[in-house]
Amino acid sequence: MKPHRLLTAACAAALLCVLLAPATVLAATSKDPYGEKTPLNLPADSGGAAHASVGGGTGGSLARTFIGLAVVVAVIYGLTWVLRQLKASKAERSHGVGLSTEASMPLGPGRSVHLIRAGRELVLVGSAEHGIMPIRTYTEDEARSLGLLAPTQLEAGDVIDATTGGPAALARARIGDVLDRLRDRTAR
Repeated sequence: MKPHRLLTAACAAALLCVLLAPATVLAATSKDPYGEKTPLNLPADSGGAAHASVGGGTGGSLARTFIGLAVVVAVIYGLTWVLRQLKASKAERSHGVGLSTEASMPLGPGRSVHLIRAGRELVLVGSAEHGIMPIRTYTEDEARSLGLLAPTQLEAGDVIDATTGGPAALARARIGDVLDRLRDRTAR
């Protein structure tokens, strides 16, 4: 079990204990700490007044029950929202170096098209609310000729003819080579 799940379970258990503690304490005590069961010293001029006082006590108890139920439902919705946020934040992380997203375009709410690089191939994928469907697969050269990728850039180890490109091109190539090596060592 991951540490954040343990933390979430511990928080939920602590919250449940806090919510149930007053009911447990009140149920355990035989004495009435709040004086709710103390008989009132009202004038006994009519029998209807005695029934009204009994009915008012029941209404307060029902109100407390509904308020407690509302608090519990709110806590459940809050925990559900927190868990959904945690799940959504994890779902967007990627692992590995073989796959990357080259381009993405939203088409509408919950619908988009993604160009995903898988090694030297590019896959155009459509995603909607009910599923993901590959649309077309391109080679790297096809995608570049169709304008789906940026023009070819120099890669580490490419040899540039200094006589045709001049000293500025050679300097750019060297700087690009150094940056690529630095990127390979630091980026994940």
